[in-house]
Amino acid sequence: MRYRLYGLSVETDRPLPGLAPAGAPGPADLRMWLGAVPPHVFPPVPELPWYTSPRVTLTEEPSLRAYRSADGAFFRFHYADGTELRVDAAGTRVACTWPAPLTLEDAATYLLGSLFGFVLRLRGIPALHASAVALGDRTVAICGPAGAGKSTTAAAFAARGRPVLADDVVALREGADGLCVQPAYPHLRLWPDVLPALGTGDLPPLTPNWDKRFRDLAAAGAFHDAPLPLGAVYVLGGREEDDAPRLEPLPPAEAVLQLVGNAYMGWLPDAAARARDLAVFGRVARALPVVRVIPHADPRRVGALCDAIEADFTARTMRMGGTDA
Repeated sequence: MRYRLYGLSVETDRPLPGLAPAGAPGPADLRMWLGAVPPHVFPPVPELPWYTSPRVTLTEEPSLRAYRSADGAFFRFHYADGTELRVDAAGTRVACTWPAPLTLEDAATYLLGSLFGFVLRLRGIPALHASAVALGDRTVAICGPAGAGKSTTAAAFAARGRPVLADDVVALREGADGLCVQPAYPHLRLWPDVLPALGTGDLPPLTPNWDKRFRDLAAAGAFHDAPLPLGAVYVLGGREEDDAPRLEPLPPAEAVLQLVGNAYMGWLPDAAARARDLAVFGRVARALPVVRVIPHADPRRVGALCDAIEADFTARTMRMGGTDA
């Protein structure tokens, strides 16, 4: 099966859940083997520990242990639920396995998120931990840590006719108009407790073993499947009761720190990738608006948050002589 994800042509030996095939001529940029590890692709080799995620308690199992082959040719990611990803150092080959009772749908949550974040990093393509929404002929990225409301905000924009390009991983590649956001996959992952605020009613589970819900963007005509230039970055801060939502433009030095802090998988021990992130995000901070957004504590006010972001971006675009969003 062939897919187009994050600007890459991807070939898999099994269909990926929730995605429509997108044929492309020529060799694939990335090949995936799902459910097995072909020994001719990933031969057994000596490994060295590379990264272990922080523990919340001393007795807790780390959510991720990563290993690197002694010769530097391969990486292996072992997650606490038993899912494993193997990736070659060029970011061209991937094998994914998972134990019962997990399913391919469960594995796809890693494949479409952290796996691609790592592949992009190996390929020298910077990415933000963000959602991306098309406003006119530009894209705004909505950054923030896990639980900040990135997907919820993207879903609210989609409901008002603003198509989504990406959720969770926002890949930035050079285009004729500067850094362009690459389309990811046409669905959102939403916790069930945010659905009343969005007015969607109940949605189907993303996987049989996870509470998150599946919001189909393609069926709703709410997915933008072509790259768009990045126009601004909005960084979600802590929620507040008073004077929210509100926007606070960030000076370039603080903007760079916020962007680097929201680099996807920026915590991995890779000095070269961190240096690339700093260079690219420094350029973004100098050229584009980077704005802190303080959402209201009541998630039902997500519409007001979208209003504030859209009004701010439209005003900035008009001042710069661009297309009105």
